[in-house]
Parts: sequence; structure tokens; C-alpha cells
Amino acid sequence: MSTPAEVVSPIKTAPTGPAVKAVRRSFSSPIATVLVLVLTVLWTVPTFGLFVASFRPGGASATSGWWTAFAHPHLTVSNYDTVLFQSANFGGSSGIMPFLVNSLAITIPGTLFPLTIAAMAAYVLAWVKFRGSDALFFFIFALQVVPLQLALVPLLQLFSGGAHIGTVALVPALNVSGTYVSLWTAHTMFALPLAVYLLHNFIAQLPRDLIEAGLVDGANHFRVFRTIVLPLATPALAAFAIFQFLWVWNDLLVGLTFAGGTPQVEPLTVRLSQMVGSFGGRWELLTAGAFVSIVIPLAVFFSLQRYFVRGLLAGSVKG
Repeated sequence: MSTPAEVVSPIKTAPTGPAVKAVRRSFSSPIATVLVLVLTVLWTVPTFGLFVASFRPGGASATSGWWTAFAHPHLTVSNYDTVLFQSANFGGSSGIMPFLVNSLAITIPGTLFPLTIAAMAAYVLAWVKFRGSDALFFFIFALQVVPLQLALVPLLQLFSGGAHIGTVALVPALNVSGTYVSLWTAHTMFALPLAVYLLHNFIAQLPRDLIEAGLVDGANHFRVFRTIVLPLATPALAAFAIFQFLWVWNDLLVGLTFAGGTPQVEPLTVRLSQMVGSFGGRWELLTAGAFVSIVIPLAVFFSLQRYFVRGLLAGSVKG
């Protein structure tokens, strides 16, 4: 029976042997466990210090370290009230709450768009054979070496005035600079090469029999992708979604470039950089704003961590 398209048969390998077992034993030893605990504590201390400093009044933050709060506790929640809802104490038109909403409006589509496009592209490149598919995959892979900073100005010119050769307009003026569209597009374009590469490597390891069974039963490639590939690739999708969410949420350069100084679309990171001011004062407000900015990424990570671990371990063993 003929199928809608010829299916490629990727070679599936899994690491086995004494070397792999030795590595697993070394990582599960008591020494490795103690080392991980020490590194975890060292990694957590700065975040805990930021949390404590965010509750200290301005005078205490300027004259002593956060650890002195345990000897002389004098904490207040007024820093969060000022940062979230007020503006007179650190300049600007409002607190950071509108910018927090802007960051969500930028980050959620900026994560879903490249993830959706990359998943479909990875399936096609891994399982649908067509002329030039290998060359296209290597071209996408090579795009990872293009520095993000190198593309900022050309993209900004494209979004603002289009692309021209002489008097011939190749791309008309889009006039999307300073809008969510420019930020979504920029984050999607910068994320696609790595996303396609990572998801392709995962999807290409799926059992060939599953893909062929769906095609033989009359399903088209879209249905195979939706009903077979997506459920099996959930760990890889979730793992990349975590990374992409964190990259977009913590981004400052793209937000400064494409938001165009428009407060209605500026992300939270831009607002936090404005709070620093010329002299870097009001540290109690900066620490409160910084801690607010890490709460949502932490919630996303902990909610998806089980998929993240599965994505890291996928393909490491047979079965």
C-alpha cells in the first residue's frame, strides 16, 4: 500500500556498555550527592538574600548586608506596594504591574509560536523525505552561529521601513515597530534554529513502526504528527518551552530594541533597568522588583520540571 510520502528511517542508537554504567554509578555515589547538595545551597543563597533584602527598609539596605536582618529584624512589605502600584518614589508613570502584564503578553506567544513551528518543521525534516531536506536541516542548524546582536538593526529596519533595493520595494513597510508583533516575531526568529535542531533530534528517534503504522492505516502526516508524535514528544517540547520561556522573560536587549520606547509594550526587564536610575539608588525597591520578576519563571519551571527531567533522559536507555 502506498503512503502519502516516503518515510525516512533514522538510525536509533542508545548508549550501552560498561562506560555508561560507570558514569551512572559515579553520579549516584554519596560523594556526588553531597556535591550536588553543596552546589544547590550555594546556588540558592543569592536568591534567598534577594528575598530577604526585598523586605528591608531603604536605610538598612544601604548601610548593611542582608544577613544582618537575622540579628536586627526590621522588615516591611511597603517595598512591594511601592514597586507594584506606586510610581512617585522611583520615577516613571506607574508601578511595574502593567509591565508585568506586558512581559506575560510577550513571553507566552514568544514561547508558543517557535515551539509550534519548530515541532512541525522537525517532524517534516525527520520523517518526510523530499529533495534538499538534509541541506535545509544543515542550513537551519548553521543559523545558530548568527549572533543575535548582528540581526537586531536589519530586523528593526525591516519592521519599520521594509526592505528595498534601490527604488524597488522587496518588502513593504510593516510599521510594526513598537508593537507586540515585532517582539513576537523577533523572539520566534531567534529561537527557531535551536528549537528545530533539538526537536528534530528527539523526533527522529521515535520508533519507525509507529509512524509507518499510522500512514498505512490512512492517516495523513498532520494526523500522525498530532496523534502520535506530539504525545510522545511532550518531554522534549516541555524542556524547550522552559528554556524559551526563561530566555524571553529575562530578555532586555530585544525588548529595548523593538519596543521602541513604548510603555504599552515594554517588558518588565526594561522597567527594572529604568528603576536603577543614574545613581543606582533605592536598592530596596530594586530587590523587590527583581524578586517579583523571578516568581513567574520559578512557577513555570516547577510546574514543568517532571517533563524537563524526562526530556533530558529521553533516548538515554532503550525501551
